[in-house]
Amino acid sequence: MTLESARKRAEDLTRMIETYAHAYYVNSAPLVSDAEYDRFLRELQSLETEYPSLIRVDSPTQRVGGAPLSEFVSVPHLRPMVSLANALTHDEINDFIDRVYRLLETEEVEFTTEYKFDGVALALHYRDGVLCQALTRGDGVRGEDVTAQARTIRNIPLRLDSGGRMVSSNSEELPAEIEVRGEALFLKSGFDATNAERIRAGEAPFANPRNAASGSLRQLDPRITAARPLRFYAYAVLGINTLSRHSQAMAWAGEHGFAFYTGGGIDVLDPTNRRDEVVARFTSAAEHRDELPFDVDGVVIKVDRFDLQEKCGYRANSPRWAIAAKFAATEEFTTLEDIIIQVGRTGALTPVAILAPVQVGGVIVSRATLHNEGEILRKGILIGDTVVVRRQGDVIPAVVGAVHERRKGNERPFVFPTNCPVCSAAVERIEGEAVVRCPNSACPGRLEERFIHYASKKAADIDGLGEKVIAQLLEARLVKDLADLYRLTVQDISELPRQGLKSAENLVSSIEKSKKSTLGRFIFALGIRHVGEQTAKFLAAFSGTVDKFLDLEEEAIRSIEGVGPEIAQSIVRFLSDRQERRRVLALLEAGVTPAPEKARGGSTGTLPLSGSTYVLTGTLTKYTRDEAKHLLESLGAKVTGSVSSKTTGVIVGEEPGSKVDKALNLGVPLLEEGDFLKLIES
Repeated sequence: MTLESARKRAEDLTRMIETYAHAYYVNSAPLVSDAEYDRFLRELQSLETEYPSLIRVDSPTQRVGGAPLSEFVSVPHLRPMVSLANALTHDEINDFIDRVYRLLETEEVEFTTEYKFDGVALALHYRDGVLCQALTRGDGVRGEDVTAQARTIRNIPLRLDSGGRMVSSNSEELPAEIEVRGEALFLKSGFDATNAERIRAGEAPFANPRNAASGSLRQLDPRITAARPLRFYAYAVLGINTLSRHSQAMAWAGEHGFAFYTGGGIDVLDPTNRRDEVVARFTSAAEHRDELPFDVDGVVIKVDRFDLQEKCGYRANSPRWAIAAKFAATEEFTTLEDIIIQVGRTGALTPVAILAPVQVGGVIVSRATLHNEGEILRKGILIGDTVVVRRQGDVIPAVVGAVHERRKGNERPFVFPTNCPVCSAAVERIEGEAVVRCPNSACPGRLEERFIHYASKKAADIDGLGEKVIAQLLEARLVKDLADLYRLTVQDISELPRQGLKSAENLVSSIEKSKKSTLGRFIFALGIRHVGEQTAKFLAAFSGTVDKFLDLEEEAIRSIEGVGPEIAQSIVRFLSDRQERRRVLALLEAGVTPAPEKARGGSTGTLPLSGSTYVLTGTLTKYTRDEAKHLLESLGAKVTGSVSSKTTGVIVGEEPGSKVDKALNLGVPLLEEGDFLKLIES
């Protein structure tokens, strides 16, 4: 091959590779398989090795990262990268809009709305259409030169004529100097995969995606950055005089290969002059933030027209024409003071973090779940650590990870008990399960949780029998088992602390009322492991009466629609446990009479997830893969091993595989473990 023919082939390959990369990393719609893409890239690398003069700074082969740098160089920004003032409430958003109108003295101003990414700000400089320099925000006046690192980010265009189009040159006349500003960040799936990799390698996991992005960009060796799945999302374009609005600038960025994000009611390309619409978009974004593929911490509101931006002007450190409307914080740092073990009604031993109280998402948090022993080890958490606590929506707070840089040396590891901390029984570790259990069904720790579950609204529905009252009854030894509830008198309860005569009468009345229940509610109230409200209804419909339910055999249980092997085994274990059967019979002898149902054999009607298809990837903390599969199948869902356009959702655990990327490419929703738990509970 001659040099000229090699040059032409290299140009063709470069255009194809950039087109395919844009389709994959920006549009999430791959045009070729990974194998084909790799073949084209290897061919280009071979040509550049044979003909070094063909190597260009904007070649796709340069994304792998070059030689390590000796240090970062500080470079002045062409225009300062200012910060934004914050708005924390709807009133403050309206105050900002009022100030803009006072400054401009005009009847109509259009505002754009876009997500405020929780990443690392970058300014990308293009000279004659080629990426020549990338700077971090730094102090706003000067930033660090991270050009070598930025070139490794797959969705940053190395040449502006590549924006997903197979063209040899740009048809428009570009200015000699253009700057595109945006944020480098981790997608949630990429962050989880990176942390799993670090843990496997014996390294400390990153505390959160923002820290991970910052640490990845500040690697002197660009090859390390290249190995991290960073993404870039644009939020500003400077240097194009033909553009008169921010919304036009973002449309231009999209046409030239840059990613920006719309969704959850937010669209930067659709400015509005209605203040109620601006507030509504902020509200919608806050409600949908957990559904996004990356972390955001607010909405940026900007005056759309550039001439009006200039008229508004600047304060010392921020523009008067833009504001960051921030969401309530969902992640904070605090101290892990201790770890205690909580014993659940099924015997599960759950480690709970005792935290120095901190406000997260508008709620004071002093406890958070740590799920299981494996979770503590994976996250490298020590008692005494500074930890990151996250709370999203109404989800129970959880410890995300430890901030290892803040360790003082006096932290200590938590030793998981080999005996139940309540009854001292030797704990059991069932193969394939992450949870350790107390096998003693008479364990007082299990008993309290059993009472709480039995009295809950969807079970026996005993109004007034809350956790505090249950704790008082157990402490006074007025109850030792569920049947004892039905022997309580008004005098028994009224003598408890803070229990008056009227509340005692009401509680006794509510307990008496709970004797009359449906068979399905009664079975659910028994607290059989893996048997939720819906499965209990299926069992009731199949059995018809409580006596027939107690006589069910494994073969019959397995024939019930919606009951998989794991659930069937759990029911069989319950029914064959002498103590459990004694408790059920004691309830019946105490006067509990579940209303019989017309037995329908194996037919239990339409299941709530019938017609849906789910895929599982990664490791869940609360259930094994098989348990999760059986739970979904028990609700009527189909569980498959591969993702397709017909997949309802992909449930993502720790260390997910390539199924996440395929789901993103096909637009299939991703469900984190919290979403999965909400799904099966609802």
